Amino acid sequence: MRGLWLENERVRYRDDVPDPQPAPGEAIVRVRLAGVCNTDLEMVKGYYPFTGVPGHEFVGEVERADGAPEWVGRRVAGEINATCGACAACAAGRRSHCEQRTVLGLIGRNGTFAERLALPVANLHAVPDAVPDEAAVFTEPLAAALRIGEQTRLTRHDRMVVVGDGKLGHLVALAWAPEVGSLAVATRSGRARPVLQAQGIRCLAASALPDASADLVVECTGDPGGLDTARRLVRPAGTIVMKSTYRGETAIDFVRVVVDEVTLIGSRCGPFAPALERLAGGIEVAGMVEARFDLADGADALAHAARPGALKVLLRP
Repeated sequence: MRGLWLENERVRYRDDVPDPQPAPGEAIVRVRLAGVCNTDLEMVKGYYPFTGVPGHEFVGEVERADGAPEWVGRRVAGEINATCGACAACAAGRRSHCEQRTVLGLIGRNGTFAERLALPVANLHAVPDAVPDEAAVFTEPLAAALRIGEQTRLTRHDRMVVVGDGKLGHLVALAWAPEVGSLAVATRSGRARPVLQAQGIRCLAASALPDASADLVVECTGDPGGLDTARRLVRPAGTIVMKSTYRGETAIDFVRVVVDEVTLIGSRCGPFAPALERLAGGIEVAGMVEARFDLADGADALAHAARPGALKVLLRP
C-alpha cells in the first residue's frame, strides 16, 4: 500500500509499505483523513526511536473486522494505545499505561500516514453522522485536551491560562473556556488567533500576564521554555498541566515549585466518547484546518506543519 515511512529521522513516500496484518481481535481500517501533530514532527527529530509509518490522528472506515462484522463499513476514530489487558497497569484500569502496549505510529505499530492501519476493535469509536471527516479527525487531540478534566478539579471560579497557541493550545482553550471562570491563551507575540477570537477567547503575550495569576496553567508550547513560563504564571498551590512532547530536556527551578507547593501533572491521552460528543455538539474546529495534502506530498505536509504558527495540516490517503 502507499504510505509515509519514517526511518533514521527521515520521512519518505513509499508505494510498497507492507499491508497491516491484524492480530486476533483487530480490525483493518481504511484511512479517510489523517492529521499531523507536533508529536509527529518531534518523532522525525528523534524524540522516540521508531521505524515505520508515523501518525496517530485519523478518521477512517472499517474494511475488515474478523469476529466483529457489525463494524465493517462504519466510520470510526480510534484510541492509539493497543494494550495487553493482563499486566498490572491494565488490571488497575490504567490501560493507556499498559506495560506491553503498542502505540499507533509511535511505539511498535504502524500509524495513520498510510492507506490502511490495524487497531483492536475495542479501540474503535463510531463517528456520529453529524460529524464530518474534517472534524472527526480531531477526535484524538480533543480527547487529549479533555483529559485535563479527569486529572484536575476544575470549577467555574478557576482562572486558567493556556501557554501556547498551536493546535493543542487551541483545542484546550476551546474545550475549557466555557467551563472555567476565565481563560486566556499566552503566546510569544500576543497576536489574535481568528478561531479563538471568534469564541471570545483572549490571546495575550505571555509577558503581559501577571506573575502568579492563574489557578491552572496548561503548557502546550512544544518547546522547553514553555514550562518556565507556566511556572511564572501559576499561583502558589496552583497546578501546571504539562502537555508538550519534544526531544531533549528542560530546566526549571524546583526550589520554587516546592516552596510554592505547585502541583505538576503530566498529561497525554484522553477520553474519546466525550470528544466525539463535543464534536457532534458543534465545538469549533473547522477553522483550524489550514492545509490539505495528498499522501504522495507527505514531506511537504510535514514541512508546512512545522512552520511557526501553523495549525492543522491534513493528509488524504
